[in-house]
Amino acid sequence: MSGINKVILVGHLGKDPEVRHLEGGVAVASFPLATSETFNKDGRKVEQTEWHNIVMWRGLADVAAKFLQKGKLVYIEGKLRTRSFEDKEGIKKYTTEVVAENFTMLGRKTDFENEPAPRQALKTSDTDGYRNNDADDLPF
Repeated sequence: MSGINKVILVGHLGKDPEVRHLEGGVAVASFPLATSETFNKDGRKVEQTEWHNIVMWRGLADVAAKFLQKGKLVYIEGKLRTRSFEDKEGIKKYTTEVVAENFTMLGRKTDFENEPAPRQALKTSDTDGYRNNDADDLPF
């Protein structure tokens, strides 16, 4: 049986996504995500926060750059990847990231709009505010 590499996170963005474009125009977005949990320790409520490095590729990166911002609540599904790189001194380092496969913005719709949507007034067909609905208009 093969293994399963699946990550599900719900957290807040630590900063706006940083988007880079690689050779061939491939977009890559990355940002930190904070997840928090609370527990009781010696009768006190304690909050513990973990930080996760999130990476999104191609179209998902473009959508993230357009809609995600620091502080926004998001649900992310993906998989863990560990990669190596050399720092400025030539020392080999390792980092583990969550490579996102999809995400869902959480919270109220207005949390993701630049301006709140104007409220639409109900238009009525007569002056007393009663809307005339004929039985012929029923869908059943």
